[in-house]
Amino acid sequence: MLVRGTFVHCLHSSGLEILYDYLLAVDDLGFITHFDPAASSQSTQFLTNTNESPEQLPEGSFLLPTFCDLHLHAPQFLYQGNGLHLPLMEWLNEYAFKAEERLDADPALARRVYTRLAERLVENGTGAVLLFGTINEETNLILADVMHKAGIRAFVGKLSMDQSSRLSYVEASAESSLDAARSFVEKIKSEYASPGLIEPVITPRFVPTCSDVLLDGLGDLAASQDLRIQSHLAESHDQVEAVRSERGDEDLLVFRRSNLLTPRTIQAHCTFLDVPSLSQLRECGTAIAHCPLSNAYFSAEPFRLREALDQGLKVGLGTDVAGGYSLDIMNAMRQAVVTSRMRQGSNIMNSGFESSLAVDWIESLFLATRGGALSLGLPFGCGSFQVGAPFDAQQISLWDASTRVGMGALDFFDYPVKITPEVVEKWWSLGDNRNRTSMWVQGIKL
Repeated sequence: MLVRGTFVHCLHSSGLEILYDYLLAVDDLGFITHFDPAASSQSTQFLTNTNESPEQLPEGSFLLPTFCDLHLHAPQFLYQGNGLHLPLMEWLNEYAFKAEERLDADPALARRVYTRLAERLVENGTGAVLLFGTINEETNLILADVMHKAGIRAFVGKLSMDQSSRLSYVEASAESSLDAARSFVEKIKSEYASPGLIEPVITPRFVPTCSDVLLDGLGDLAASQDLRIQSHLAESHDQVEAVRSERGDEDLLVFRRSNLLTPRTIQAHCTFLDVPSLSQLRECGTAIAHCPLSNAYFSAEPFRLREALDQGLKVGLGTDVAGGYSLDIMNAMRQAVVTSRMRQGSNIMNSGFESSLAVDWIESLFLATRGGALSLGLPFGCGSFQVGAPFDAQQISLWDASTRVGMGALDFFDYPVKITPEVVEKWWSLGDNRNRTSMWVQGIKL
């Protein structure tokens, strides 16, 4: 595959790169083998040595790395957009547990829900997703199968929970939960050994639903096979208080004692963590899934995003469906910036200090792409365009050159239009899935 045109990516949180008239080559395994200016001697020689003619991106289009969604509850897609009037612990009992239990009891419904979810993810440019499933192995194997057929990088977690306020939705014991987790890991590794787009994730739901015995066992399992880990950490006032009441400690310390805070761990939310607690996560190498939309509904505290970035923590974005009502990472980007701006204003009003707590749109684009890939520990170069990286890309089309009409919600009044930072910002602010005209994961067009 050969493509010539404009490429946009963020190698660092503060830097947007717009690369005009570049030539990119992808091999049969889906990896980038050449990436240089089309007019360079290297590109000239490359074209001389190949019989293939490059595909020219249309005027008004650019390629961008696909988005990474670091936190999504797949079964909760069933009731996306409902129940957000309740506090977290009530919401779980009234909506989440019931929906997950329903899908566990109805494999056909699970496949329908997950198939539509996969379609929506592709529509919204999500090429890699970290998924919470249910407690039933069969339902999670269906989820993995659907994501595999859709061509998405999916990291699938079978929920582990041996404690629950809903007696019909809980595993019988810590031992049976650990056995089920081991079985799921083995089956995923066996079924999807190549090309490796589907991987298992150790998934204690959160501290209130897991005994210490279960958490310790999951930590040992993850360490023995170098597995990814995901959970929720310091998400809401009622959840934090429940852990303090039941465990006499903070959930961060509970996870750390069980060896569940590692460089392969992604913890969602973390809104009730202060700066010293964030430092502990950095020491562990643990990443954070920032879910600004659901945080606005379920947390009394905004996430300290600026402080986390300044400390060098790995951070990406999550939609947190169905705690967040939108599957579109673009909405998560915008909400992350809005929340940070509100924090900045509050900081000035309350303390008089003007040190910035805000993040800008470029930083949010980094979080949605390269930051998410680094947080997930994806292969070299994911979330960017580099030789040796997998070709995970989405084509963004801003206007129709033949009609000079902007696509979707975009309008342009001066032609010709060059793809500048201001034009990319306009897309960031106003664009939607109508601007996404193609998508590839590991070099395969979806």
